[in-house]
Amino acid sequence: MTQISAEALPYFDGHCDTVSRGVSLRENDGMLDFQRLSRFRKAAQVFAIFADWDKFPPGTLFYECCRQREVFVSELEKNRDIACPCRTGAEIRAANEAGRVAALLSIEGGELLGCDPGRLEIAAQWGVRLVNITWNHANYLSGSHRDEPARGLGPLGKEFVRRANDLGILLDASHLSDQGFWDLEQIGEQPLIASHSNARAVCPHSRNLTDDMFIVIRDSGGVAGMNFWLDFVGGGYTMDDILRHIDHFMELDGEKTLALGADWDGCAAAAGGMRGVQDIPRLWNALAARGYGENVLEDLFYNNWFRIFG
Repeated sequence: MTQISAEALPYFDGHCDTVSRGVSLRENDGMLDFQRLSRFRKAAQVFAIFADWDKFPPGTLFYECCRQREVFVSELEKNRDIACPCRTGAEIRAANEAGRVAALLSIEGGELLGCDPGRLEIAAQWGVRLVNITWNHANYLSGSHRDEPARGLGPLGKEFVRRANDLGILLDASHLSDQGFWDLEQIGEQPLIASHSNARAVCPHSRNLTDDMFIVIRDSGGVAGMNFWLDFVGGGYTMDDILRHIDHFMELDGEKTLALGADWDGCAAAAGGMRGVQDIPRLWNALAARGYGENVLEDLFYNNWFRIFG
């Protein structure tokens, strides 16, 4: 079978932590940069603002959020020749047709906004399209998958969800507690998103999705992004370890739901022998060898995320 290179492939990924590393987005020694993204036939990447609150003084996370947003803006301004900031499907399409990488912005954890529903207005003005309710720590909005996992959305969390709904900001259930997920499913008015979460039936980690969760994401018209972090894949280094998750979700009629959420620059090591975004063609070729057709692969690698933002 012919091996396909990046130049022939579309690429749209829902989560990376590259901005938080403080490196050049044009070219760096991490897992992702604009130079490597620009090699794809067309490319779009959601860049997350992220900060572990254990590493910041109390009360300073919103300032760090603002700082990283300025870094994102500055890097896009310096790299207008190969990338541009995007909010809508029309902007993504225009960027890709001009041969540029489409760069979108998300915020990983409501604590970066002080868990303040009012600050969602600021995020909307910035062009943020996606906000995780929690990261690994529980916050004033909800328990997380790791901290207080039995606690769901409290009154402030529900107000946060309603305000995001009003502003058209999508809420991301990756890292959220199971109860928080089901509370979001009950009161959310938009497609359900889990930008970087795998199949719990394949790897029983609390960061992963149960089959019931994936099904309601599917039925809402939402997206679940395949995460390459070894811990969430199951600890195996082979491509087959990733393929088992994809096969499982596809058995749940996930062709229009499953997408990419690699967690580049947020994961210590990726499965499948992949070191960064440059190795994505390995995944496409492995899936093609497994019998997945081009239409399914185009959806998984690009169209499913594009539909959400379009």
